[in-house]
Amino acid sequence: MRSVFQTDKTKDHVKSLAFMDPNGGVDIQRYDTMKYRQFDKLTDKQLGFFWRPEEVDILKDSKDFKELTDWEQHIFTSNLKRQILLDSVQGRSPNVALLPLVSIPELETWIETWAFSETIHSRSYTHIIRNIYPNPTQVFDELMNIQEIVDCANSITEAYDELIEKTKYWELLGPGTHTVNGKKVKVDEYELKKLLWKCIMSVNILEGVRFYVSFACSWAFAELKKMEGNAKIIKFIARDENVHLASTQTLIKLLPKDDPDFAKIAKETEQECIEMFMQAVEQEKAWAEYLFKDGSMIGLNVELLSKYVDWIAHKRIQAAGLSSPIKIDSMNPLPWTQKWIAGSDVQVAPQETEISSYIIGGTKQDVEKNTFSGFKL
Repeated sequence: MRSVFQTDKTKDHVKSLAFMDPNGGVDIQRYDTMKYRQFDKLTDKQLGFFWRPEEVDILKDSKDFKELTDWEQHIFTSNLKRQILLDSVQGRSPNVALLPLVSIPELETWIETWAFSETIHSRSYTHIIRNIYPNPTQVFDELMNIQEIVDCANSITEAYDELIEKTKYWELLGPGTHTVNGKKVKVDEYELKKLLWKCIMSVNILEGVRFYVSFACSWAFAELKKMEGNAKIIKFIARDENVHLASTQTLIKLLPKDDPDFAKIAKETEQECIEMFMQAVEQEKAWAEYLFKDGSMIGLNVELLSKYVDWIAHKRIQAAGLSSPIKIDSMNPLPWTQKWIAGSDVQVAPQETEISSYIIGGTKQDVEKNTFSGFKL
């Protein structure tokens, strides 16, 4: 049985496998020497991005929301509900599913940091809902009434649930065939690694594809000078998700080199992983159709969002080392979203949370003696 602390003095953490090392899990949390410094850099980056939703002023959003059309309110509220689901899963699942299998400290610390940042996202949705809706509880209570959200929940939790279940058997019973509640259960280390690989790929899809229809809608409102506080928060969330995506992409590239079993698994599951991506693409497109079933908004419609999903997914599939079956144009169909996504160097501080359209006047500091020459009353 694995312990929360390994006392084997002969273990060399720099030579340990990233996951499921035969000599056990993490012992000393040390960062003077590391096997994969990439994860320590991701931790530093995420910690440098620390922010709190209360720093963002969303008072104007409450007034904006009342002025939205019924279908615009439907788009906004439905996206909030779906984002709550996605980050509820991510707020706990990386810790529960991945930490029991981790063998090196820098990866363990990254996963803990990653999960903590997801809880900030969940808190931010509550912050938005409290300030916009007269009955916040109703928004949460109705969250699972939307079939498209239920389908998404089932899809993204399947890989997590199976890995968590088989990990418990592996920890408590060890390899072999066992009887659990009258049911035969086979525990095999290689098959557990295969579940881990598919789980990491599923999370990669979640972080890299599943948020972007909702993100685009939030930013489209802000482009129209509506719901700008919400869009600012979503920008911070997207910035975090880019770091999380970088971590799953790093794992997908490193694990086949770290452990020969994962190199074999990557080849065996290649088609299955592509199908996982395509399932997410279809669900994102179905979500776009649900959002715009009663009407569109200026600058955004189902066709554009579907092309955007294809464009995003094509890039993510290739980044995962897979062959993309999606045919796309080379240009981003929603080029204006790039300014919202490309914010990885933005530092969050209270003084930076003003919404641009709130600022009516300002002081220009480059006034010279001849600035008003020729000016007559």
